[in-house]
Amino acid sequence: QVQLVESGGGLVQAGGSLRLSCAASGRTFSIYDMGWFRQAPGKEREFVAAMSWSGFSLFYADSVKGRFTISRDNAKNTVYLQMDSLKPEDTAVYYCAAHSGSGGWDDAGSFRYWGQGTQVTVSS
Repeated sequence: QVQLVESGGGLVQAGGSLRLSCAASGRTFSIYDMGWFRQAPGKEREFVAAMSWSGFSLFYADSVKGRFTISRDNAKNTVYLQMDSLKPEDTAVYYCAAHSGSGGWDDAGSFRYWGQGTQVTVSS
């Protein structure tokens, strides 16, 4: 089992920045590829970004490419999502997740463990 707890969400004006953190406990964090997803009201959960266990491979949704940066610190059992140039359409609950080892990174069904989510609201 891996327990994931997100933090760092909040209210920010358009053009601003936030950094989300996801602290992991339980089984060895460093063996898992990690991802971030988000879900806006009335919409399906969508992929945002993912990173391999080593940190060498990254993947971003087109909608956030160039604005968001995923990173991890395996020594601290933490994965981060730096969000810059935020837009109102980035408003959502953001979730971190640990990949199961099978399936695509952009497929929520391929992730085994999930955090409870943190709300990000971007005002115009």
